[in-house]
Amino acid sequence: MKTAIRTPRFADDESAAAFFETHDTSHIWEQMKPAKPLLLSPEQVQAIRERYVERTLSRILGLNPRQVARSRSIARRKAIAVETQLRKWIAEGIRRESGGVRSRDSGERTRVAAR
Repeated sequence: MKTAIRTPRFADDESAAAFFETHDTSHIWEQMKPAKPLLLSPEQVQAIRERYVERTLSRILGLNPRQVARSRSIARRKAIAVETQLRKWIAEGIRRESGGVRSRDSGERTRVAAR
């Protein structure tokens, strides 16, 4: 049977970092108790989701925060998700730019080109 080795107490973060850089810490994981689940309020969950969506839209689509905020405001007014609103705008723009041809991806009819 292994003898439990206690983790020392540290005066500051630097002391802890120095210890963990120079010591084997595999025994510590076996001694740890499982963490309790973090319970968030619905408001916190919504705020986290909105920040995630905003950052994702900014990164993937290259939208600036003001564009994301305005898109979110319009989507809320229509009672739909901002992602849904953006997909609608993208589909409309593609349809307009392609001369009215509708995409198969959107479940709409597609005009067949004559040969």
